[in-house]
Order: sequence, then structure tokens, then C-alpha cells
Amino acid sequence: MSQAHIQDHVELIAKQEQEFLSQRTRTERLTDSIAGFIGSLTFVVAHLCLFALWIELNLLPHLRHFDPKPFSLLQTIVAMESILVASFILMRQARLGRRSDERDHLMLQILLLTEKEITAVLGMDRHIASEMGLDKEANTQEVRELSQKTSIDDVAQTIKESLPEK
Repeated sequence: MSQAHIQDHVELIAKQEQEFLSQRTRTERLTDSIAGFIGSLTFVVAHLCLFALWIELNLLPHLRHFDPKPFSLLQTIVAMESILVASFILMRQARLGRRSDERDHLMLQILLLTEKEITAVLGMDRHIASEMGLDKEANTQEVRELSQKTSIDDVAQTIKESLPEK
């Protein structure tokens, strides 16, 4: 495969991803930004520093303690923040899950089309081989089976029957 051909595919995929990102609503962009920050080392370090400072300010003598031990206010704030953090992450994951489903559907359509095209090509190859006097090669059991239309429903049913029950 030529480098230009590969580059065309990469550009097409990049275009698809860019379109997906550009179609996000303002809320989705904000949620993605927040979730991205939450998943960063900066977020973790900032929280560690904030917690250390909070605890230090409430333990040092000669200072007015606004949240004395066992730091109930800090616990409440952390619990509320945890709810918000989980919500932002779940919103982003749900949107990314929908995108993944779109990709899976596209891939399935491409694979179904590819299977149909390959079956047609094998049928033509068998015909050409027969015309050239290569009946033996054209009519092997494997080639005959592969050149027949594949029933997707049958394949799906076989997979269901073959997978172990949970």
C-alpha cells in the first residue's frame, strides 16, 4: 500500500474525528474540559496541596481553627466534589460510548460490504478459472464455500450458541 493511500485513510479518519468534536454542544465541550482537567496530574497535585494546607491551618497552634479535627467541613466539601467529579466523568464516558457505538456500526457496515464484494470476486475468479480449464482449483470445497453468500444472521446465531453462558 502506498504512503499516499495510507495518508488518505489517516486524513479521512482525522476528518471524521474532527467533525465529531466540532459537533459537540457548548455544555459537552465544557464537560470534556472539566473531565480532562480532573484526569490530570495538576488536579491531583492541587488537591494534595489544598488538603495539606487545610489540615495544617486547622492544626497549627496560635491560629483560629475554622474546621477543627476531624475536619467535618473538609469531609463535606470532598464528598460534594466527589459527586460532581463522578458526574462529569460519567457524562463524558456516556458521550464517548455513543461515539464508540457509531464507529462500531460504521465498521460493521464496512465489513458487511467487504464480505459481499469478496464473495462476488471469488465467484468471478471461479468462473475465470473454469474458463481457463482450472476446474479442479476453482471447485475445491473451500473455494466453493467461500464464494457462497454468508448469512450474517447464521453467523450471529452460531456465535451466540458457541459463547459460554454467564
